[in-house]
Amino acid sequence: MTPVTSDQIAVFAQQRAELDAERRRIQKAYCLTVLDHVAAKVRQACPESAYIGVAYDGKTRELDLLGVLGEQTSPLGGLPWVWEASDEEHPLAELAVEIEADVETALEPYDSPAWATVRRNSASDGNLWLVELPPLDRAARIAQLVREHHPAATAVVIDGRRGGRIIEVLEGVADDGTPVRAPRPKWPAACDTALTRLLGQVLALPALADRHLMPLPGDYAHPHGVGTSDQVRLMPLPPTA
Repeated sequence: MTPVTSDQIAVFAQQRAELDAERRRIQKAYCLTVLDHVAAKVRQACPESAYIGVAYDGKTRELDLLGVLGEQTSPLGGLPWVWEASDEEHPLAELAVEIEADVETALEPYDSPAWATVRRNSASDGNLWLVELPPLDRAARIAQLVREHHPAATAVVIDGRRGGRIIEVLEGVADDGTPVRAPRPKWPAACDTALTRLLGQVLALPALADRHLMPLPGDYAHPHGVGTSDQVRLMPLPPTA
């Protein structure tokens, strides 16, 4: 038997680590793609849909589909049901088995980025969890949220090492040709969470990342003096209406 050297072990260990990292990347993209797929099916049958409601058992990790809800129509009102699973006459009833299976698939891994779309419905006393349907155009929604607080924003710099958190907002170019930088974005915590969640999904979906993210210029300096890497990317913002 040929002796195994420490160098051979190191090579295989490195290859195994790279394969495992690639598997996790593919798995995250798959989970989000399944979420997009079920969202498209739900919206096609019921365009006013905004959330899928499920009962979830954290111990067994099993869920039961309860129905589909729409957007809140008033500050004091709750989320309206657009379909409840007990209604077998609704067009969504035919998709109930597929919807439940797709949501289970999207949330199966503990580290699935689809979990970022899930929250407990605080307005309900029961076991109701809401799976928010992703926006039809994530980049457009990101631009909308950013410009609600930075109307002149043209791009954002994001840190993939921190799940897609925005480092700074770029607001055009100054008279001297340098970019106008806003390293301390002016949005509240809820907006920051929503943006980080959406940008994390862009990072996890290769087609979206390739379309919307680009490398930073070679002379880019982090606004807080922190070192950068190829995971720090520039995202030009699309026009908003």
